[in-house]
Amino acid sequence: MTSPTALRKRSVNVAGHSTSVTLEHAFWDALKEIAMARKSSVAALIADIDRARGDDPGAPNLSSAIRVFVLTNRKAD
Repeated sequence: MTSPTALRKRSVNVAGHSTSVTLEHAFWDALKEIAMARKSSVAALIADIDRARGDDPGAPNLSSAIRVFVLTNRKAD
C-alpha cells in the first residue's frame, strides 16, 4: 500500500498543453472522487481549476490550487 503522503507526478493536458502536476496520493484520490461525483474526468477538473486560478492575480501554482480546491470541495467523510 502506498503512503497517502507519498508524492506522485502525473502529466495532464491543460489548455492545450501538457504539464506535470505533483501531488500527494491522498490529493489524487480525493480529486478522483470529486471528479466522479461531478461526472467529469480528473483532467477536465484540473483544467477547470487552472482556468479559475487565472482570474486571481495572486494565484498559487497549479498543484497548490488543486490542494486548496480539494480541501474546499471535498465532502466530509
